[in-house]
Formats: sequence, structure tokens, C-alpha cells
Amino acid sequence: MAGKPAFSAVIPGKLEYPFETPAAGSVQEVASGVLWVHMPLPFAPDHVNLWLVADGGAWTLVDCGLASSKTRSLWEQIFARNPGRRPIGRVIVTHYHPDHIGLAGWLATKFELVPWMTKAEFLTAHAACHGVGGTGYARLREFFASHGLDPSRLDAAGVQDGSYRRGVEPLPDTFHRIRHGDRIDIGGEPWRVIVGYGHAPEHAALYSERGRVLISGDMLLPRISTNVSVWPVEPDGDPLGDFLDSLNRFSELAADTLVLPSHGRPFRGLHARIAELKAHHQARLDALAQVCGQPRTAAELLAGLFGREFNDYQLLFAMGEAIAHLNHLWRKGMVRRAAGSDGTWRYVRVA
Repeated sequence: MAGKPAFSAVIPGKLEYPFETPAAGSVQEVASGVLWVHMPLPFAPDHVNLWLVADGGAWTLVDCGLASSKTRSLWEQIFARNPGRRPIGRVIVTHYHPDHIGLAGWLATKFELVPWMTKAEFLTAHAACHGVGGTGYARLREFFASHGLDPSRLDAAGVQDGSYRRGVEPLPDTFHRIRHGDRIDIGGEPWRVIVGYGHAPEHAALYSERGRVLISGDMLLPRISTNVSVWPVEPDGDPLGDFLDSLNRFSELAADTLVLPSHGRPFRGLHARIAELKAHHQARLDALAQVCGQPRTAAELLAGLFGREFNDYQLLFAMGEAIAHLNHLWRKGMVRRAAGSDGTWRYVRVA
């Protein structure tokens, strides 16, 4: 299973960016009682945004950062400065990817707390950490081979077991479950849980209706499109359909909502961004349908879908996303899918 999903090509948008990016490990207020913590990452994208929300005499922290000595050191510096002289009283994790859950176990021990997250994200984190339930490299290699990828290309790209584990240890052993529609009291204000699908099994965003602030996690990003992939655990899945449906939940929020994404700067222009993301994926689907006049594998379509070849770790996520778009077309009845005598899946446009 992947260590950190990559993201699709840059999508420029006419959005309003009210804040400049703070220095790594520094803290900046972006709304009343809401602080932006900017943490570096050793892979693309090169940073992750974490959020401290004033919660009475403590802070509620949303997402934790990657489990690395660099991130721990920066957190210790922030704790030493102690914004508002408050401890961390609660940790909420949006989803299981290492830059979000990575230090949850460390923080849970340090502050004697149990992290809050959805059940699917907690369980998926543990499965990925131990390489079980279809999350191991051998199964991934086999799955992508069935979609036309020479397994040696994955080997050459440096994909291997253990990459996820290195970014999350130690994982918390227990959690406090949150669900879609829950209202979490943070500092006397209700923050509504909005669960989204496609990027992760049960991704939790948080919305303050009174403050019109959305902590969007990876579901809504301002300059890039979050990775939406098919993985071996659900080979016939339609995560792209799930992702597009999930965007409708955010369309119901106030137009002037301040969006706090996990990557990129906070922005306004929620509805415009949702429209751009839908148009982006529709353009890719249309392009794929056109080139599937003859049976094609996902591997054969990579360059056409992304406009470049992949010879590095990003190959993993490009394959997952290509299959996601093809499976969506298949589910919509726009292409047929069939396995040849070699066991490789090929997709062809329905006449």
C-alpha cells in the first residue's frame, strides 16, 4: 500500500488567498481561535497544513504530521512557545495517510489522550502498517500487472513494503470514533463532521457553520487535485464516482467559506473550486473514452492521461488513478472491460 498518495496536475483557479504561507514549524492565526501550522514533508507535495483550534483551556489539533524526527522537533519547538499557554487536549485525524496520522500515537502518549477519527481510517491505518488485507507490495505488484504494468517498473521506482510503516510508527492502539454528521464541540462552537470518499476510505472534514470555516483535509485543495486511486483491496471499486459524489456535500456550504486545506494556502471560492474539480475529472474521462477505440490497458494510457511518462514513485499513484477513471467509465457503461488470455484487463469504448 502507498506511503503517501500523490496528486494530479496543477489546476489554476480564480480563488482568493487571504494569507501568505508561514515558515515551517511556525504558527499563524487564520480565523478566530484557529491557528495554521505549516510542516515540511520529504516528498511531493513538500508540506502539510495542520490546525490548532482553541478549545477552552486547551487546543484541539486537527492532523498530526509525518512521523519523522524533523516533525517531532518542530512540534517540540511549538510546544515550548506554547501558543496561548494551552496544552493539546484533543487530536482529530482526517484520514490514515502518513502526513495526517503519522504522529498520532506519539501525541496520544505525550498528552495522554485518545485520537478522534472515523473507524475505516483507523482500521485501514493498521492494515497498511502491517501489510495485511491486500495492502502489501506483492499484492500491489500483482494487481498492477493485471492492468498491463511491467512489475519491474514498480521495482525500479523504489516501491517496497514498509514505506507506510516508517511514516506512522507508533500508531495509536485505540481511538474515539467520529461519524458523518457528528457535531463536535470545540471551544463552545459546534464543528460538523463531513465524511468524504474516494481519496481515503472515510475521510473526515470539519465545518464551523458559525465561523464559516472548513478544515477540508485532502478533499478540497486549491491548486492540485487530490489523488483518487483504485487499490488491490477493492479492484472493482469506483472511487472517482465516490469522490465526485462527495463534492456535492461541500457544495451545500456557504459560498464565502474559508477553506483550510491540507496542502496549499487557505482560500475562498469554495463553489468555484468544486466546479473546477468536476470539470477537470470530466475532461479526463472524455479524453480516455476517446482513446479507447481499441482495447487498452491502464498502463498503455498513462502518458495520454497525465501528459508525461512516470519513472519514479509517482508511477504507483498514476496507475491507481488511471484505473479509477477507467473503472468509472466502465461503471457508467461507456467502456467494456475484459480480461484477455494473458489475464490482463483491457478497456474498450462502447460503440
